[in-house]
Amino acid sequence: MQLIDYSDSFLSVVPAFLALALAIITRRVLLSLGIGVLVGVFMLVGGTPLDAAAQLKSMAVSLIWDGNDWSLGKLKILIFLLLLGIFTSLLTYSGSNQAFADWAKQHIKDQRGAKMLTACLVFVTFIDDYFHSLAVGAIARPVTDKFKVSRAKLAYILDSTAAPMCVLMPVSSWGASIIATLSGLLVTYHITGYTPMGLFVSMSLMNYYALFALLMVFTVAYFSFDIGSMAELERTARESEAGDSTESSHGQGRVYALIIPVLVLIFSTIAAMLYTGAQALDSFSLLGAFENTDVNTSLVFGGVCGVSAVLLCTIGTIAGKDYPHAVFQGMKSMIGAIIILILAWLISIVVSDMHTGEYLSKLVAGNINPALLPAILFLLGSVMAFATGTSWGTFGIMLPIAAAMAVKVDPSLTVPCMSAVMAGAVCGDHCSPISDTTILSSTGAHCNHIDHVTSQLPYALTVAASATVGYLALGFTQSALLGFIVSGIAMFGLILLLKNKQNRPA
Repeated sequence: MQLIDYSDSFLSVVPAFLALALAIITRRVLLSLGIGVLVGVFMLVGGTPLDAAAQLKSMAVSLIWDGNDWSLGKLKILIFLLLLGIFTSLLTYSGSNQAFADWAKQHIKDQRGAKMLTACLVFVTFIDDYFHSLAVGAIARPVTDKFKVSRAKLAYILDSTAAPMCVLMPVSSWGASIIATLSGLLVTYHITGYTPMGLFVSMSLMNYYALFALLMVFTVAYFSFDIGSMAELERTARESEAGDSTESSHGQGRVYALIIPVLVLIFSTIAAMLYTGAQALDSFSLLGAFENTDVNTSLVFGGVCGVSAVLLCTIGTIAGKDYPHAVFQGMKSMIGAIIILILAWLISIVVSDMHTGEYLSKLVAGNINPALLPAILFLLGSVMAFATGTSWGTFGIMLPIAAAMAVKVDPSLTVPCMSAVMAGAVCGDHCSPISDTTILSSTGAHCNHIDHVTSQLPYALTVAASATVGYLALGFTQSALLGFIVSGIAMFGLILLLKNKQNRPA
């Protein structure tokens, strides 16, 4: 089917920006992405309904069939998400979260230890932000309550270690979806010199917001750096009579039933990544194996192993009649993410066929210094994710645009621009009161949602300002290291400024 060429027309931006505008106005990402896809398809075929239906069918089929053979990478990602939902649900039903919390309360000795435990748990729960916020909230809440850490501080630690860590790790639901998107962008825009995994790692090293958000968390946890409303909430918690945890033990949970399945999931996935990557090498090397690994297959293997470990470790802690319900609830929890991901893949195809990036690049080339692109895309991604409450929807709309613009304007800025989109999506999601991760962090901490949003915002904006300066440095110098250093200096300076202001008598 002959598609209309919009590479020289302002109409090329309509589907992507319609999806963006609707998402901001309605805050309904699924509806907005769906309308963007449909409008783009009708424009490409000239408005004929039958041709539009045929084109939409062709696009959907292309997700699993490349014209000559099955292409199952995206299907494997969806399977992994379902397995992850089942994994999380079974752990919750077994009572293993509370069993670990009861154990931790006996070994933590002070408030700093309680906060550092909460922050450090992300290194074993980074597989998914939902899993992290809910599981770590259940594990750490009784411990932080015992030492009079405010629920707002707990919610902040949960939220600031959820998405920022997940977006940096390939062995996570976020990493898997981003790598899947990148694999398509590499082909669509003929980006050479990178594998999907290699590109993901390079982008993660330039994700200044995520990196410094994690650094800020540990600074806050260790040094009790309290600013804004967080200072008052912490003071109130310290002056309370006692920790007010209302947790009750399930009675059947086992500590090892949490630890072993998580370790099995992580290490089996890493082992599969090394094995599949080694198959493409003449001589094994760790870096080479990770760069050539089959991430999608490895994640499915790890997911199967993780679920199997949960089933074995929770024998006797979950009633037989509850297993089907736990499995169903786990799969159901991932349906929204799966639909967003499918629509994101479809709108990526539409953006490519509409030549949106090619048209925008012509505008940018004549009006905007290309060195400003990383900072501009970071801020744009932040605004969109804040308004819509989703990082994944932002990835779906913005990554193809960023890749197309950078390839046309200055190919050396391709990775910095896509990194800036990733960072901006996490930043906006982190700040947004309607973000699912923000809501789940409040839920996991049993914290008033508005208290969480308002107390977290000063920290998030501090990191965002530092990252913006870093992306300006990255754009002008194309040095990832210099951008990182500049971001660090900016954040250190802002922390000192805010600390001095907080200590100043009213």
